[in-house]
Amino acid sequence: MRPVSLVTSLAALSAVLSLSPAAAQEVPASGDTSPPAPTEAPAGAVSSAARQVYAPADFARYAPKNAYDMLNQVPGFQIRDNEELRGLGQATGNVLFNGERPSNKADDMYTQLSRIPAGNVERIEIVDGATLDIPGLSGQVANIVYRADGFSGQFSWRPEFRAHYTDPLLTRADVSVRGRTGDIEYEVALSNDDSARSGAGGPTLIYDETGHITERRNDIWNTHFDTPKLSGRITWDPAGDTVVSLGGHYQRKYDRYYEDGTRTGPGLSDRLRTVRENADSWNYEFSGDYQFGLGPGKLKLIGLRRFSHEPYRQEIVTTPDDGTPATGDRFAQTGDIGETIARGEYQWKMFGGDWQLSGEGAFNTLGNVASIAVLDEDGVFVDQPFEGGTGGVSEDRYEGLLSFGRKLTDKLNFQIVAGAEHSTITQTGIDGLRRTFFRPKGSISLAWTPSADFDVSVKVRRRVLQLSFYDFLARAFLNDGNQNESNNELRPQQDWTYEAEINKKFGAWGSTKLLLIHRDVEDRVDVIPMGEDGEAVGNIAKAKVDAIDWTSTINLDPAGLKGVKLDTRVLFQKTSLRDPFTGEKREYSGLNDTFVSLGLRHDIAGSNWAWGGNAEYSHYQPNYRRNQTDKLWEGPVWASVFVEHKNVMGLTVRAQINNILNARSKRDRTVYTGVRGESPISFIEERDRLIGPIFSFSVRGKF
Repeated sequence: MRPVSLVTSLAALSAVLSLSPAAAQEVPASGDTSPPAPTEAPAGAVSSAARQVYAPADFARYAPKNAYDMLNQVPGFQIRDNEELRGLGQATGNVLFNGERPSNKADDMYTQLSRIPAGNVERIEIVDGATLDIPGLSGQVANIVYRADGFSGQFSWRPEFRAHYTDPLLTRADVSVRGRTGDIEYEVALSNDDSARSGAGGPTLIYDETGHITERRNDIWNTHFDTPKLSGRITWDPAGDTVVSLGGHYQRKYDRYYEDGTRTGPGLSDRLRTVRENADSWNYEFSGDYQFGLGPGKLKLIGLRRFSHEPYRQEIVTTPDDGTPATGDRFAQTGDIGETIARGEYQWKMFGGDWQLSGEGAFNTLGNVASIAVLDEDGVFVDQPFEGGTGGVSEDRYEGLLSFGRKLTDKLNFQIVAGAEHSTITQTGIDGLRRTFFRPKGSISLAWTPSADFDVSVKVRRRVLQLSFYDFLARAFLNDGNQNESNNELRPQQDWTYEAEINKKFGAWGSTKLLLIHRDVEDRVDVIPMGEDGEAVGNIAKAKVDAIDWTSTINLDPAGLKGVKLDTRVLFQKTSLRDPFTGEKREYSGLNDTFVSLGLRHDIAGSNWAWGGNAEYSHYQPNYRRNQTDKLWEGPVWASVFVEHKNVMGLTVRAQINNILNARSKRDRTVYTGVRGESPISFIEERDRLIGPIFSFSVRGKF
């Protein structure tokens, strides 16, 4: 979709949506089972044409325990996390906390929202980001207005059990407390929310180029993953413009992978194959910000330091049953990743609008030591040369931006951001190199709100994405027989992004949102040729992306189905780039090009019971390397059902069954003797593994 066609489509869609029947907007909400509907804006707020305000009473039917539970029920609103851009930069998420963007990087929106007890939330404001004085925001943004007037806490425990191949998950839980003493607000949390146990098992068939089976495999794998994290934050907010906030966390990660399988085939002895991976690591982050009045405006100083120690080891051993010695390989590396950021933001009002001047310095480092070894006849791993796996990468980056936003009319707002970044990337080790870059950055956005139930925002921006420093260095993938060479010429992806967001509310019936995106991409990061027959992570000069993301909430109260709502999402993505090995046009590697979901929830009137379900369909593109295409996915349809009681001795209790439609773990891989498409097929791999039903349970409460 070219930018011109985007504007044409936007105009057509705006005309269609704005002509929706008025009757759909006039059905009143009534009774305790009614869906959330915005209340009148409080005194001093902007008009309801630009802002909708939800009070805690609007969410009473859901018995929410925290701000996430509340925001998750706002019709048509989809929580969007911050993008993986460089440093802190401009705001890219769509959730604010008391009108401010979060100044840390380690916690996602779910974590930050779930730590705010529902009793502390005063209101939730939904507003177009371009109308705010925070550069970078556009489209629907939620502002969580909250205050902890006393001590409160909350907890949850979410065990999970799988019918096949997997150990029970009993450690997924969290507990947090929040309180206030005078002008000081504090929070402390201990969480293991991301913990998981997963697994699958079943056959894999290997075919030759003529379609004959050459090997039969039967494998069972499972994982243990736990991420306990202790975190805290303290904020001093006296009267006036002064606000001081300090926070941090320490986290351990326990990440283990186990796979056991057999190999049989014509003319081959039976073999036992084991795969063991260990990626246990630890990390910490400290951040702080200090805001105070200065001259005609406010100055905010932000500092952040984070560090991660990341050892990794993979061992694969194959043991024949005919008594011959076992064979095996081992890859190991230890990486230390650090990031230090200093940022300043000065805001003031002038010429009828909001100005901000920001400057940021970000300093990123990676030190990595890697090795590869082969199992000898005595069962001892012997190190082998592995050039390019050991080295260091660092980047010193400085950014300056100036933004201005104001109302053009009562219904039209605009915001412009302009600036640039200067960075120096240095790689040590094999073929060390030092490079310097200068890149313009910025955005321009418009927000049009012709009525309280209809708004449109458009945005054009220049993005520079964050690199993984590991991609500069060589890496072995033993389980698939692949290896990346080192590449000191790697550059971060940049693009021009064109976005349009259309929101339409249908009164008590719900709402819908349509997001259109087009990207002109430079330096797309993908696997490229390296040397005569190698490959590495590198850059593809040009690429394009088009996406349509349509989300809706349909409340069925006006149809007589009290307490019933549907949530839908349809995502289509189309990409295009020139394959660096074959020269043909293709999609992005591993792209989730289609995603469709349907969720149903019924809060039974006059009771504390609720039930519902969800179904999701996903389609993926293959991953492409020099000598293979590899499509690895689970599905095609994931579905679940749940039942929930919102007051079991003050607790919210839910039971859920996932994967009721038997989604499976699948793989289709074609490996060639040389460059794919130009060489004969070496073998074809087809995998079909059972996952089975997943039974989960949750208990949530407060104190």
